[in-house]
Amino acid sequence: MRGTGKKGCTAMTMTKILLVEDSKFLRLATERALARTGYDVSSAADGDQALTLARANLPDLILLDMLLPKLSGLDVLKSLKKDPLTKSIPVVVMTGMTQKNAQRLREDGAVGFLEKSSLELDKGSEKLLTAVRDILANLSTEQAHKTTA
Repeated sequence: MRGTGKKGCTAMTMTKILLVEDSKFLRLATERALARTGYDVSSAADGDQALTLARANLPDLILLDMLLPKLSGLDVLKSLKKDPLTKSIPVVVMTGMTQKNAQRLREDGAVGFLEKSSLELDKGSEKLLTAVRDILANLSTEQAHKTTA
């Protein structure tokens, strides 16, 4: 599914997001919400597909579930961070696990952690969209600091 709006756009191109989620309902709902907001969204239902799409599309951001078939989210994260082609892609973990795992996931290369329960996806997508906007804004700020330092 490809987004067509303007809000997720950068100066020349739309922000590309790879969504990795095995739950068909959550994947479709999240994908639609992101696309409606203007992000260019591709999605994967398992860990193997996630690695293939990440390498092929080189997204600007990856939203990664931890409990996936074929290859776990943690294995996907570690593989992404070891691969020179994908190691600089920011990965945000979306999981049902508690926040106590966040520090370990950051050590493994994640730039952020979103608890699915706190996003209240069953009540709409606004909290998710706000979280994604905030993460992208923080990443842009960090990139600006790195290029001027």
